[in-house]
This record gives sequence, C-alpha cells and structure tokens, in this order.
Amino acid sequence: MRLRTSAIALAAVAALALLAGAQAPAAKGVLPAAELKQLVPSNFFFAGKTAAVQLRNSAGVRFASGKLLLAALVDTAGYSSAIEEKYQGLLITEAPLSIEGSTLKPGVYGFGFSKGKFIVMDVAANDELSVAAQTDEKVKPVMPLKIVEQGESYRLYAGKSFVTVKAE
Repeated sequence: MRLRTSAIALAAVAALALLAGAQAPAAKGVLPAAELKQLVPSNFFFAGKTAAVQLRNSAGVRFASGKLLLAALVDTAGYSSAIEEKYQGLLITEAPLSIEGSTLKPGVYGFGFSKGKFIVMDVAANDELSVAAQTDEKVKPVMPLKIVEQGESYRLYAGKSFVTVKAE
C-alpha cells in the first residue's frame, strides 16, 4: 500500500512538473522555425489582393513583454508595378516599435526595402513609415529575409539591407 501511494505521489509530481513547463512563458528573442510555422499566416491580404506567404522566408521576435513581431516575404506577382516596387512582405506587430528611431503602432502592415529606404504601408498600400535603410556588406550568408538579435534591439535584414527594430 505504501509503495502504491509513493508511486501515485511521484506520478502526480511528474504531471505537475510537465504542466508547469508547458505553461512557462516563452523565452524572448528570435523565434525558432517550428514556432514560426504555427504563427505565420499562409496568405496575406494587401492592397485588394491576397498573396501567398513564403514561410521559408519568414522571421519573428518575442519581446521581453511577450508580444510578437512577425515578418515574411510574399509572392507579389499580380500586383501593379508601382506596388511591387516597394512591397515585399508582411509585418505584424503586437507591440509599438521603434524602427530607426521612428514609431510604428501595433498592427498589420506591408513592407519593402526600395531605393535605400525601408517603407511600411497599411493594408491599403498607403505609406505609414519610411526610413533610411542601412547596408551590411559583411553579412554572410546573404538571405532573402532574417532577423538578428543585437542586444536590446533586432536587425531586420532583406539581403544586405537592414533596419534596426526594438519594442517601445
């Protein structure tokens, strides 16, 4: 009887430990691919059309507050050349952001790197934010899209172009 009680108590402690681990807050930082697969939408509505999202070219961040930032490239075929020129992907943020010192409110946006600028647009393709992009000639390997942690901020890269982003 005593052995059975000990076994039941041990099983209960193990179950509580598993439950506590499952409810632990997720770590801040760049999101792993497995989590991105669950969070990034497969399609994105922008400027009156729906585009396929390139999950392989997606990245995200969980800030210390637990709020998320997601970015992904999209298939822009079918958009007008004026939109295609500056629209490359989606940007979803739950936190207010500082992008190169300019503020962006939480929301769902389109973005692109064009002519030395990083442009963020609302879903109707109206410009919300435009800042100078930086270039990192040392970045290797060059990837279509990635996010790299830089202390308390993050760099959002598209190839060698990047902007510095942090939660406000």
